[in-house]
Amino acid sequence: MQTFVAVVEAGSFARAADQLRISTTSASRLVSELENHIGARLLQRTTRRLVLTETGSAYFERCRQILSDVEEAESLAAEADAQPKGLLRISLPQSFGLRHVAPMIPDFCARHPALQLDISFSDKAIEFVEEGVDVAVRIAFELKESLVARRLMTVPVVACASEFYLGRSGLPKTPADLKSHDCLQYSYASSQFLENIPVSGNFRTNSGDMIRLAALAGQGIAMLPLFLVADDLRSGNLRRVLEDHPFPGLGVYVVYLESARRSARIKAFVDYVSERFSGQAPWDRA
Repeated sequence: MQTFVAVVEAGSFARAADQLRISTTSASRLVSELENHIGARLLQRTTRRLVLTETGSAYFERCRQILSDVEEAESLAAEADAQPKGLLRISLPQSFGLRHVAPMIPDFCARHPALQLDISFSDKAIEFVEEGVDVAVRIAFELKESLVARRLMTVPVVACASEFYLGRSGLPKTPADLKSHDCLQYSYASSQFLENIPVSGNFRTNSGDMIRLAALAGQGIAMLPLFLVADDLRSGNLRRVLEDHPFPGLGVYVVYLESARRSARIKAFVDYVSERFSGQAPWDRA
């Protein structure tokens, strides 16, 4: 596995052999033995370059993770206060992640210089094993029971619209009034805004930021987490509606698999974001 990963990362058997301090022949033989062992071709060899097969690509990602885990386990066994090291794959929600987690990452890296980070952004539900994710920050009303989760905070959810839209279409007084309004809908959420009231509209997107822009442009009523619209509400660019009918808050969680509970890499990230999100919410700070 070490040789296979080194060959892929180096792009050639010769360069990998130099790094591993073995002969090129030995490197080629070890990869061939690995292919024979698992019964699948991992690399397509040409005179000019090496290309991962589809099987090889998936196997390479898992090998990197396994070797990283082995390295960490050896470090933990060797020294009680070992620093987290190796590859840590983090999944963050698109809008919240960019606004409130991404600015923390440089400091996290400075605290843990032996870690290599691979960060992706997505609002959809993720499959940890299939997507090779170690730890994620997620915003949800509820989470899968199979995940270990630490709640970081609760985000209020508000219904809001521009004065232009409300002047044209009227102010909803009750949730039932939403049936006659253009409601800006989020693809990953239910089509029911509040109290099981089904809503409709001519706008749907998988981006909370896009819903905010549509609301600012007067296209309809939005239901959004407060972190997206706190500044707009303070400035008057958006107006909160249905304040007497509050929405349930969204939980912000850092989540990972039960099998990864003992990982020093994951613990380092979980402890860090928990520390940083304690206290006043970022969108409420002056």
